[in-house]
Amino acid sequence: MTPACHATVFVVDDDARMRAATERLLKSVGLHAETFATPQDFLLRKLPGGPSCLVLDVRLPGMSGLDVQRKLTEAGVQIPVIFITGHGDIPMTVKAMKSGAVEFLTKPFRDQDLLDAIQDALQRASEMRQEQHEIQELKERYQTLTVREREVMGLLVSGMLTKQIASRLGTSEITAQVHRGQVMHKMHANSPAELGRMAEKLKVPGTN
Repeated sequence: MTPACHATVFVVDDDARMRAATERLLKSVGLHAETFATPQDFLLRKLPGGPSCLVLDVRLPGMSGLDVQRKLTEAGVQIPVIFITGHGDIPMTVKAMKSGAVEFLTKPFRDQDLLDAIQDALQRASEMRQEQHEIQELKERYQTLTVREREVMGLLVSGMLTKQIASRLGTSEITAQVHRGQVMHKMHANSPAELGRMAEKLKVPGTN
């Protein structure tokens, strides 16, 4: 479960009664909500540091919920989205889910269905934040590698043995072994397999 005190649920709906009812519901279970009448207002909001999710009406004046989702994606903003609509149709649902929506609820829906979807979304947000934190740490470690060590890492994760790496680089096997050891040490990797997983997250050449 995501700690409610650190999470923010954003609600974008042009129906004032719906916004108020959703805010009351979330407050009743200890969740902090911020509501917006227009997607433009929400898009101006800088997202907080803690986990958050977006409850988004599909049909909004001036900009559809799917347009908002696309703009967030284009801006590199990662926030789980729960779509709500009173006029749901299968093609729209498919498009929303393919674009990464957590859930698609058609009005009227049960309060519990919304709360369950929000909890799933906040859990996903926490996992995304953890993944981003891990990747940032890996990037910082990778920056400590020399040019040659990065080259050795790429060859190592491509499946080459130390002997083959030495041959490719035109160095002795002992020198290649030293570079290999430095790579493993600086990246905090306990095995080539673990280094390979790190390289995949970093999109290091040789992992494709």
